[in-house]
Order: sequence, then structure tokens, then C-alpha cells
Amino acid sequence: MTMMTRAMSLATVVAVTVPAAGLPAHAGAVATRAAVACPQVFGHGGYPTGANPWDRDKIRQPNNPRALNDQKSWGADGVEGDVQLTRQGTKAVMWHNTSTNGLTGTKQNITDLWWAAGTGNLQSRTITRGPYTGERVYTLREWLDQVRSRGLVALLEIKPETKPILSNATYATAAWKEISDPIKERQGAQRILVYSTDTWIQAELAKRHPTLLKGGAARWTDSVGWEEPPPSWTGNTAHWQSVLAAAPASVMTNYTKEYRAWLKGRCA
Repeated sequence: MTMMTRAMSLATVVAVTVPAAGLPAHAGAVATRAAVACPQVFGHGGYPTGANPWDRDKIRQPNNPRALNDQKSWGADGVEGDVQLTRQGTKAVMWHNTSTNGLTGTKQNITDLWWAAGTGNLQSRTITRGPYTGERVYTLREWLDQVRSRGLVALLEIKPETKPILSNATYATAAWKEISDPIKERQGAQRILVYSTDTWIQAELAKRHPTLLKGGAARWTDSVGWEEPPPSWTGNTAHWQSVLAAAPASVMTNYTKEYRAWLKGRCA
């Protein structure tokens, strides 16, 4: 190697590793990380861990318009919503708890309630605590339209509580239509992904909506267990970095606003 070649090589190394005057010492490292493509960010909502989490739940899930507005303002590209079924599978609705915990009226399981009929029906109830107090429960069709109007990707979790209805020979056909028809009607006009933590429901989704399965999308990126009041986002940063280093196409987080701000300078 000639002296000139060695000098050019050294100059290249210096240009890459030495930050410009006035920049913090870590700036070069951040610039290098920026070569990673930015993932799409899916907003979750946060649900307490530990014993009796429903007692501390502040109903932060993006299952209503005000929550969708917040997620959009915080920089979300998509949101994860929760699909439940009312009595006999007659209505697909957006709610995360097994029961009406966090809603007005007598506590009952969602699967025991009619949507609009009878005293204490689900449609007439509203949220009683947390940032979205006063909001009501929305149908799957309503929610998908709201998500689309905000330019967000819809990620649907079909909750395990729906399995006894979806697997019941008497109600299964109508119940699956309540879930599948709104998706089929809209999938050509908006991006919709589906999944379930229940293995039987997940297998059925693979048969009914094979091209919409979540798969490796929306990889979970937080490491701090959610609690109320929310723990500091800073406990997540080491795990956020390790997940980002794997260049995921999309991630899911309870800390949408903080995660979006943290991403700046770390991806492109």
C-alpha cells in the first residue's frame, strides 16, 4: 500500500468515527445507527401486570375515537384493537376486558350481553375511568372505519373469550360472519392485520384470512411491565435498541409518543 493510499484510508476512518466539532461524542454512533430502516409503530394501550390487574386498569386501549386521535398525534402508524363478541355472537365489538369492568352498569361478561336489547345492554354503557371516561363501546365496523379515516393500519386481536361462541355449532356461522364480513368489506381499501393468542382461533384465522395474518409484524418492543400509574419509558431503551438493531418492519409499544421521539436519529 502506498503512502497516499494509507493516508486516504486513514482519512476515511477519521471521517466516519470522529464527530464534527460541537457535536456530542455519541453523535457518530447515532449517525451509524440511522442506517437502520425505521419500523412502523403500532400503538397498544397498556394493561397492568400482577394480581387483579383489572382493578387498576385505566382503559387506555385504542378501541375508541379519542384514543385513536391520541395514537395518531403521538406518531402511531397503526393501532392494536380488541375484538369481543356479544351474546350468541350477535355483534363484534371493540373491548379488551372479559367483562364490563370499567363500564357503567352492573358488571357482566361481554358474552352474556346483547348489543342493543335488554336492560344494561352493551351499547348503552360508557367508560367510567381513565383518559377516555365517557366514551362508549364501538362495533368492529365502526372502529375499522374510524381507523381508516385517520390513515392508520388496523391490527385486530380476536380475544380468547370469543372461542366458546366461535366454536359452537349453533352460533359459529353467524359469529364468524360478524368478524370476517367487516374485514372482507374493507380490506381492499385499508390495511388490516389479524391474530389471536388462542391457538384454535389463530388456526381458524389462517384458514379464513390467510393473507392478513399478523405473523412477524408489530413485534413487541417494550421490556417494562405496564402498571398504573405508568412506569417511566426509560426502562425500555436497552430492549428498544436491541429490537431496532434486528431491523423489524414494525413494532408494537405501550409508549407510542416516547418511542417515536426516541427513534429520531436512530433510523432512516
